[in-house]
Amino acid sequence: MKRRELLGVPGLALAQTATPRRGLPPLKITDVKVICTNPPYRDGAISTMQRLVIAKVETSEPGLYGLGCASFVLRPAAVATFIEKYLKPFVIGKNPDMVSDLYHSMNVSGLWRGGPVENYAVAGIDVALWDIKAKRANMPLYELLGGKMRAAAHCYGDAGGNTGEEMADSVQKALAAGYTHVRLNYRGSKVNPTPALSGMPLGTSLGSDPVIDPDEWGREIPKIFEHVRKVVGDKPELMQHLHGQLPPITAIQIVKRLEPLRPYFFEDPFYPEDISYLKILRPQTSVPIAIGEKFANRHDYADLVTNQLLDFIRVHIPTIGGLTMAHKLAALGAWFNVRTAWHAPGDLSPVGHAVNGHLDLAAPNFGIQEGAFLPSDAVREIFPGTPEIRKGYLFLNEAPGHGVDLDERAAAKYPCSMQDGNFGPKRFPNGSIVSN
Repeated sequence: MKRRELLGVPGLALAQTATPRRGLPPLKITDVKVICTNPPYRDGAISTMQRLVIAKVETSEPGLYGLGCASFVLRPAAVATFIEKYLKPFVIGKNPDMVSDLYHSMNVSGLWRGGPVENYAVAGIDVALWDIKAKRANMPLYELLGGKMRAAAHCYGDAGGNTGEEMADSVQKALAAGYTHVRLNYRGSKVNPTPALSGMPLGTSLGSDPVIDPDEWGREIPKIFEHVRKVVGDKPELMQHLHGQLPPITAIQIVKRLEPLRPYFFEDPFYPEDISYLKILRPQTSVPIAIGEKFANRHDYADLVTNQLLDFIRVHIPTIGGLTMAHKLAALGAWFNVRTAWHAPGDLSPVGHAVNGHLDLAAPNFGIQEGAFLPSDAVREIFPGTPEIRKGYLFLNEAPGHGVDLDERAAAKYPCSMQDGNFGPKRFPNGSIVSN
């Protein structure tokens, strides 16, 4: 091919078409489907907090498709619409082998970028493309990420309570289930109504009362942690979760009080808009810091990694745009000795949990994996190949791709409402809204 053809339109057009690789036939994206399902989770209850949005990317090779998680449980309709109206027509006809090119072109296709709705939509297709590539190579996804460095991903369990006794009992149950690392989630006691709360609307919230007293949390969290440590001893590793819901200076006070109790890490001391407080916290404590589940834009976390202001990066992979970006972030962390601890809540689909697991197996700087993943029989029926947690470790199957499939008939048994989904607001006793 002549040089002028490479620089002109013909060369550009050729780059966008499917070309054979090592004897494989040309491949094109032929369709993108969005499947939303709302199965019961754990205890069998169905709620709007389990709306799983999956992008299915089909190709010109019969039977070859990929699945990606785009489960933004609070904004499922926005994500589904974004995929169907904007990304689907953009990628149809393109070569699915060009994962990186498609990732970047999807990101810039709307000019403004970096928001969570767009990132979730892009992530759904991005992960599906990686799934296709690994299936085509007839190997598990972790092989494309550098190969396996461990057989399973070490996970931490969850515990919750309002008192030291409740929390210690919950921790002991997690230890009995095989976890060696357990995260403490303070629920908060019921706050008495105040004049400032009169007539102010309170929303639904997860894990704690919709009214939070930061002074109470500042007093009780260290007391509860100390009680649990006395009950279970020094061997189990304990983490403290905060969710960034307190004034930053209160969080700093809590971290300093916990240091003698040797937490494995302190999770989410600040919200993204308050992360500059890490520069204040870091010189005052050696407690490891894990943060990032609410980060969406690379500018939220890149400087934190390169300036070594955190020890564990905890981003939610669909929120930052999918596997392509998460793989880059893991590599960046490896340069600066920042370990991974990917966010993995109950509203992440089995596809998302599998992607976490493949990165966990391949990353040299893997730290630990959030492991509160106990899917119901219905979830396993819908998603054959769902990862399993056994004795505190996440295990994947060895199927090509990320290893998780989707039974669309089973998914249809649990229709997904696209209405509502708003979280909060929580409030402080003075009536102010907690940033969540």
